Amino acid sequence: MAQVTDLTLSSTQRGLWWGAIIGGFVVVLAVAALLTVLVVLVRTIDQRVVAVRDTLKAAAANTADTALIAQTAAGVEAVLAEGLEHHLFLGRVLGKVRS
Repeated sequence: MAQVTDLTLSSTQRGLWWGAIIGGFVVVLAVAALLTVLVVLVRTIDQRVVAVRDTLKAAAANTADTALIAQTAAGVEAVLAEGLEHHLFLGRVLGKVRS
């Protein structure tokens, strides 16, 4: 027959086991907290990337018709030239408009 050994722990051994169990629990909680923070930060970054993408799409849509800018500038230039001609005409002919 096999001999039965004493399985009782001394108070020092019991304290070390509880210390190891508590330490392991603290480590598991710290890892869970850090992973939670990481997930929250990744979600925030993802949302902001989507917002930046949407803003860039809107900017592209706003500037899609930039070919019309030159045509508009030519029209504005023509209106200003016409106004200057009227100003000069009235200044010479009527003498009422001061340069």
